[in-house]
Amino acid sequence: MRVILMGPPGAGKGTQAEQLIEYYKIPHISTGDMFRAAIKDQTPLGIKAKEYMDAGGLVPDEVTIGIVAERIKKDDCKTGFMLDGFPRTAAQADALAKILSDLNVTLDGVVNIEVDDETLLQRLTGRRICKKCGATYHMVFNPPAKEGVCDKCKGELYQRSDDTLETAENRLKVYNDQTEPLIAYYSEQGLLKGIQGKQDINKVLQDIISALGQ
Repeated sequence: MRVILMGPPGAGKGTQAEQLIEYYKIPHISTGDMFRAAIKDQTPLGIKAKEYMDAGGLVPDEVTIGIVAERIKKDDCKTGFMLDGFPRTAAQADALAKILSDLNVTLDGVVNIEVDDETLLQRLTGRRICKKCGATYHMVFNPPAKEGVCDKCKGELYQRSDDTLETAENRLKVYNDQTEPLIAYYSEQGLLKGIQGKQDINKVLQDIISALGQ
């Protein structure tokens, strides 16, 4: 099973990825994981990526694509893989198609977990964390017994700066701007599997497996 997993921040992609790699027995390959592995292995591309990351810059496409190619040529990917966070642009999708063609393999599907922006914002902005013990709550899905107070240690709950409404709206805008061309790209190829992400997480998982047909 060779699949790309897409979905906006707050769609539950991480939860589904954990279940899917266990179900299909394939490696979960995220761009972050690939960069860390390439840097750890001191590959030429890993060294180059580290230079950009240390300088606080974005890693250029050619380096990212090269690291993806290195990763999916490894033995553990021979029976399949799940790509997460790549491709992010149509140019990267073209490069991935070339890599797979060179390996004489094809994608089985591109899963896109769909959740409306209003629900995503509710999910993303509702998180609260205890300053004292680090316990995590959600104001809608897992609220504390007393607002602003941790159930476990009575510590003060706070909202992380990247969970604010302004930040969440910006994250969604960036994601939507980036992925809209990709959705069209894979839809035209008949590979896109749109999955409703507002359902129970087990139902989402079953829908993904059914859509992939295995």
